[in-house]
Amino acid sequence: MADAAVRPARLLHLHSSFSLGGKEARAIRLMNVWGDRARHSIVSGVPGDMGARAAIDAAVAVDYPADVPLIGPMRLSRLRAIATFMAEYDLILSYNWGAMDGVVAHRLFKRSLNLPPLIHHEDGFNIDEVDRLKTRRNLYRRFGLARVHALVVPSVVLEGIALRAWRQPTSRLRLIRNGIDVDHYAMQPAPDAIPGLVRSRGKLIVGTLAGLRPVKNIRRLVRAVAQHKHRLQLVVVGEGEERDSIMREARALGLDDLHMAGFMADPWRFVGVFDIFALSSDSEQFPISLVEAMAAGLPVASTDVGDVANMVATENRPFIVSGADGLADALGRLAADEGLRRHLGAANRARAERDFTERAMVDAYARLYGEALARPDIFR
Repeated sequence: MADAAVRPARLLHLHSSFSLGGKEARAIRLMNVWGDRARHSIVSGVPGDMGARAAIDAAVAVDYPADVPLIGPMRLSRLRAIATFMAEYDLILSYNWGAMDGVVAHRLFKRSLNLPPLIHHEDGFNIDEVDRLKTRRNLYRRFGLARVHALVVPSVVLEGIALRAWRQPTSRLRLIRNGIDVDHYAMQPAPDAIPGLVRSRGKLIVGTLAGLRPVKNIRRLVRAVAQHKHRLQLVVVGEGEERDSIMREARALGLDDLHMAGFMADPWRFVGVFDIFALSSDSEQFPISLVEAMAAGLPVASTDVGDVANMVATENRPFIVSGADGLADALGRLAADEGLRRHLGAANRARAERDFTERAMVDAYARLYGEALARPDIFR
């Protein structure tokens, strides 16, 4: 066997699902940046939900074990099977509620099976915990997280939840904000950067990037844009189960120039096509899509969720609002004032350059993972 100092680290990723969203994009970016310094195995809690794999560089060593029972009946034998599989690796990385059985399995069998360290990542909540966290899930998280090496969160809001609801000590918590390659987004996109998009004459484009799931509430954005359909055109980049219902909502409201672009990689190539960026989610924490829009110099209208109000430039905060009517009002005010849009876009760009760089994010994860592996320089 090669010396541990040069041998690639063996990392097991336990994902709640692996369709391309914020947490997947971040994990894949780290994989691609670190190249041959690690070998990866990726397990999805939703069998067959592996759409994000297309974004992994071909040169990265990765496999997709299909026989890890990450989700299933609450039986000790299943948890032991998960834990036994973990023993082959150097570091376990788990993501969100859907991977919590893996975290609990690690806690139960860490000592008896001499398991490697585990770092858990929480990026937010699905539709079933938007209004109120579930007490049983909080208790389960407290139990599972009691022996992890670290718990990583991207937002101040989620950090507070981890401290209060999950009783995590500050020594175990790591706040690592999502970052991107801001310089990429300064480039002017090609006119045909979004395939099939026909820009409606005289209209501004309101764009959003999101997995089309209920928690993203794109229908709320459809309703908000429909109030200004004489001067706004909506473009939705993303794919998911809500696609048909979004289109039905648009037809019912006479939004006949809605463009559903589907999934698109490399947002830096097309985000600059938008005139206004919008988020309509019921729940977010620290959305990467928002950072991408800021880096592209866009003004933002968004629901007031997670850290969004504190992410945008101070000048943009009045446009972080509540509900469809608030979102419609924010979009109307932005649409009416070109100078305001330019000013907010420049301020957002400056904020992204100052605070949300990919380098800072990558360095933070390199330190944390290297510390857990007892190989502090492996990812540097």
